[in-house]
Amino acid sequence: MQPQTWLTIFHNMAKVFVALSGGVDSSVAAWLLKKSGYKVTGVFMKFWQDPRFSRQNACCTLESERRARAVARSLKIPFYIFNFQKEFKKEVVGYFLKETKQGLTPNPCVVCNKKIKLGLFLKKAVSMGADFVATGHYAKKNFSKGLFRLLKAKDKEKDQSYFLWKLNQKQLGKILFPIGDYTKAEVRSLAKKHKLATAKTKESQNLCFLADNVNSFLKANLKMKPGKIIDVKGTVIGKHQGLGFYTIGQRWGIGPDLFSKYQSQGPFYVLKKEAKKNTLIATTKKKDLFKKELIAAKLNWISGRPPKLPLKVKARIRSRQKQVEALIFGAGKKIRVNFKKPERAITPGQSIVFYKGEKLLGGGVICG
Repeated sequence: MQPQTWLTIFHNMAKVFVALSGGVDSSVAAWLLKKSGYKVTGVFMKFWQDPRFSRQNACCTLESERRARAVARSLKIPFYIFNFQKEFKKEVVGYFLKETKQGLTPNPCVVCNKKIKLGLFLKKAVSMGADFVATGHYAKKNFSKGLFRLLKAKDKEKDQSYFLWKLNQKQLGKILFPIGDYTKAEVRSLAKKHKLATAKTKESQNLCFLADNVNSFLKANLKMKPGKIIDVKGTVIGKHQGLGFYTIGQRWGIGPDLFSKYQSQGPFYVLKKEAKKNTLIATTKKKDLFKKELIAAKLNWISGRPPKLPLKVKARIRSRQKQVEALIFGAGKKIRVNFKKPERAITPGQSIVFYKGEKLLGGGVICG
């Protein structure tokens, strides 16, 4: 039996532009929408890639476009290509490089969803007559007490709500998540059963604009300034190649940068990055990586208004992390989050996202 979702509530031949990536999820999303009675149009979005490193990625992009076009053909729906290379380079890649240069660890997928996939795509689709847009994200939404709510997907292992915390009420009112009530296994089964061209497509694990070697990309696009590596006592133990090449909790990659007389004291882990001093602080003690508190800024609340604080929530500081108990304090543009148990490698620049049950309340950017 098909789940009672937005698929079955608002069909009535409403026009939906579906973001077709050439993968299984978006293809099944398009099939579900058409089956539910929507007037579906497929759209493949082109994003910028660095030509110096993207030969393999470019081939993958052409193949993805071919698969997306094949799915549209098999579903007998119109198909468009939206070229967002210029906007993607500015909004997503530009953000990624700027944050990295400042010594932060950015989250480009969050920005891409807000600015491009569910921002620019939505705007252009509506201008072309769409009533809604849809994606293959594993997430759900509903409407309650005059507000749209963003919810976790049925498949908790694949849930992508973490990457959608920047969305607002206006956007949610125009977005459909057709596969939110399905597990990945169910989605693959539907793709196979209905002979969609993408049924055996492997999932991408990398950022779409990066080659496998992230450091090579950064070296080519940023002027990194070497600096000191110090231990927790302030002793200079090595020389880093640029703060952007490291992230909190990292072990791999530090060894070669340490002076030889300190190599045997390891392994070392990145504990902190001091951007103003261009200094990397390392520790040999894993327990130093655990903290019970953080500060978050650049907040967004899905309802459009901040909740009354203090507030007990479940929180995530990375996409694949299990939710943990936390308490939010503060007001205004920054909040303080206290965890029930210490969390490992709290990383400035990354997102922290808050939940109440299945509902995503909102999130912010970790700044301390």
